[in-house]
Amino acid sequence: MPDQSFDLVVLGGGSGGYAAALRASELGMTVGMIEKDKVGGTCLHRGCIPTKALLHAAEIADAARESEHYGIRATLEGVDVAGVTTYRTGIVAKKHKGLQSLLKARNVTTIEGAGRLTSATTVQVGDSVITGKKVVLATGSYSRSLPGLELGGRIITSEQALDLEYVPKKVAVLGGGVIGVEFASVWKSFGADVVIIEALPHLVPNEEEVLSKGLERAYRRRGIEYKLGIRFSSVTQDDSGVVVTLENGDTIEADLLLVAVGRGPFTQDLGFEQAGVALDRGFVTVNERLESSLPGVYAVGDIVFGLQLAHRSFQQGIFVAEEIAGLNPAIVSDVNVPRITYSDPEVASVGLTEAKAVEQYGRDEVQSYDFSLAGNARSEILGTTGSVKVVRRKDGPVLGVHGIGSRIGELIGEAQLVVNWEAYPEDIAPYIHGHPTQHEALGEAFLALAGKPLHAL
Repeated sequence: MPDQSFDLVVLGGGSGGYAAALRASELGMTVGMIEKDKVGGTCLHRGCIPTKALLHAAEIADAARESEHYGIRATLEGVDVAGVTTYRTGIVAKKHKGLQSLLKARNVTTIEGAGRLTSATTVQVGDSVITGKKVVLATGSYSRSLPGLELGGRIITSEQALDLEYVPKKVAVLGGGVIGVEFASVWKSFGADVVIIEALPHLVPNEEEVLSKGLERAYRRRGIEYKLGIRFSSVTQDDSGVVVTLENGDTIEADLLLVAVGRGPFTQDLGFEQAGVALDRGFVTVNERLESSLPGVYAVGDIVFGLQLAHRSFQQGIFVAEEIAGLNPAIVSDVNVPRITYSDPEVASVGLTEAKAVEQYGRDEVQSYDFSLAGNARSEILGTTGSVKVVRRKDGPVLGVHGIGSRIGELIGEAQLVVNWEAYPEDIAPYIHGHPTQHEALGEAFLALAGKPLHAL
């Protein structure tokens, strides 16, 4: 492969990398994007898309089990794992092909191979030097483990969990964050027994506490066990399963242990520090404009400390392309990036929790309203329980929106506009939410905080 030169070189073809490449191309730049595996990265091939396909298959299984409640006679004969795999991989393949076509149509040159940063303007790929006036680092993340916890055999990460060819009888899940509760939801729907181990006091511990407690109640009803506030100590495995020991002496026997304790930045041995890019615990340190310590080199996505979400990576990729083009794009802080956990029930949020709002503004300056989905006709039709909570500054804008319930993630689009545009509940109250929709739950919360509740007391 010959040496090549571009206006912009992007190292990594995942969510952040390809977003930067596409937007830069739109803005008239020549772009070379280096990817050692497949464009689309973890999200498309091993994360967001395949796991949500599994969750939808799980939803279908539950719908068959519960069909009699809706007057439909159906039976669930079982889960055809091979069939689910065909469905999942088919979706990924279509999205991958579509992305490849889009990159080609936008004249983005995709360079296959492992890249290594060698200076502020050069990346080495094999024997070739790829030169860019600017460089974007977007190398993604990997599944973390705990010190002394060796992965392998029956101790697996989400990547291996996706490729299982059978439904285990019982699974222990280490970590009650997004990845852990999503896989727990899938496996329970597929017929497995599941126990989640979380060292912090709640499941999805970074969310509004009312959502965490709501998810815990829902999982208890579903028969998903969890042990909260208890740390993992050790695990042994043999041909028949694993035995997990907790610090309080309790033991859990299972077929598998899923390690879901978060993801680490993939930045080692890529030449970053040698070229002059500063790292902090493996993350690239950047300023508010996402430029690293090496002028002209930017970083986006999971290698930048903060939320590790594909749509945050998209936003940062677009931001950097526009920044390089001199458009001075608006900064979106992590707290105002939508967060969705696609479990059953779903958990979704954007903005400050009530506790964080009180910490920032004081108790007397914060108001909130929690609207139960029991008062929402569409939620009743869907057979879901939950709530939508809106947090505002007293006589001021909405600071956060938090919800739990089936399909509640679909509400977060409106919620993020309200939060990011600093709208007041009084601004939203006059506008109409279609009936019957779950969006009405948001409307009811805004009406209540505006002092004119309709279906709420």
